[in-house]
Formats: sequence, structure tokens, C-alpha cells
Amino acid sequence: MDDIGGLNRDGWNRLVDENNVWTRPVSPDLIARARSGDWALILTPNKLAPRDWFGEVTGKDILCLASGGGQQGPVLSAAGANVSVFDASPKQLAQDAMVAARDGLTLTTQIGFMHDLGCFADGSFDLVFHPVSNCFAPEIEPVWRECFRVLRPGGALLAGFMNPHVYLFDLDAQERGELLARFDLPYADSRDLPADELDRLVARDHIVEFSHSLETQIGGQLRAGFMLTHFFEDTDLEPSRRSRSMPTTFATRAIKP
Repeated sequence: MDDIGGLNRDGWNRLVDENNVWTRPVSPDLIARARSGDWALILTPNKLAPRDWFGEVTGKDILCLASGGGQQGPVLSAAGANVSVFDASPKQLAQDAMVAARDGLTLTTQIGFMHDLGCFADGSFDLVFHPVSNCFAPEIEPVWRECFRVLRPGGALLAGFMNPHVYLFDLDAQERGELLARFDLPYADSRDLPADELDRLVARDHIVEFSHSLETQIGGQLRAGFMLTHFFEDTDLEPSRRSRSMPTTFATRAIKP
């Protein structure tokens, strides 16, 4: 697979067509509540990101990074922020534009891959909100460096990401409720699955994933210049065998000094 970015872009377009849970726009009622100050967002599948991780959002410039789908960006806009939603999938971005038009919100959308934020000047944002999505990028340290660049001093990066250990296990065995260690880490669908298994995966899920070590997830943020301030663990959206054994997702809050 030579064009991983294109495959995942097209895959997310297809997931929008299939009404995947991470492509469903928020309701007008939720936007109305956000306008009144009653709002919450997730970086990982289940736990709410603490409100004090955000600070005051009214009037702040916020980048929703790789988080199209009409979910987080419109809520932050309704809460009073100046929001830019950046995503590789045109159909995911169209969901944000639809909610903005439906509910009279102002936000901008920008298409691109998360490792290249060259469309934004240095120091453009007060907050970067980056829910679990860097598992679709082959490398993540460039993502952290770009986040650091586009943030202003004192700005915060809120990021969700996969526990790398979930990628140890055989996919078919997980479907049977078993955890069978099979792969070495770091793992990549496109590299480590036999061709027939990879074809079945792409036909079913439309996208491919990459594991990233904690050294590149957390250490990479530190190397980019961030200071880590908060951390929590979470599980899969639906009950799963692996979630009974370990946290499957993590979230961090880091600031640019």
C-alpha cells in the first residue's frame, strides 16, 4: 500500500456513508445546551475530558485536529470559541459544515493530513483538541511538532490515543473473545497482516491503523517541547475482552511553555 493517507481518507468517507458512530453529527438540542454553557467532550471513547483541561473557551482560537464529523467542533463553537476543524476526509468536514449551517454557527474547515499543518501560521491557536485518531497516521512525532508550532505560548494540547498494547493481539481471536498475542510492536495493519487478511480488513473497516509506542506518544510530546500536566486511561466504546484486561485508550493534557 503506497498511499495510506488516501486509503484512510477514502475509508472515512465511506464510514460517513455507513453512519459510523464517529461520523454522526451532534443534535440541535446539544448545540443549544452548549450555547448556555452546558457542554462536555470526549477525547477517548467513554470518559469526558475534564472541563478544567480546556480553561475558558469563549473567544479562544481552537483547532480541532483530525476530528471532523460534526461532533466536537460545533460544540466548541456553540460554547463561544473560534473553531477551525482540520481533517483528511471531505465528508467528515461536510458534517461540521452541515451542523454550522443548521444551527447558525461560525467555524472553518480545512482539509489535510495531521502531520502537515502548513496552512496555519505559527502561534495561531490557544488550544488543540485531538481525539483518538493518530492511529491512522504512520508517524506521530511530526504531528506533535506541528501542534507545538501552531500553539501560542501557554496554549494546551488535549490528545487521545490508543494503548499500543492492544495491537499485540490477533484480530480473529478477539472476535471470539480471546486475547492471543500474535504481533510485535510497533504494529501496522499494512505491514504486518498477510495480504488476504489485509484485504478482508480493508473490505470490512475501510481503514488501516498503526500502533505507536508510549515513547513516541508521550515522549514525543515532551521532545516537541510540551510539558505534560494531566493524564487518564479509558476503555473501548463497547464492552470488549481487551477492555476487561487493560485500558485501551489514554488521554493527555500538555502545555506549550
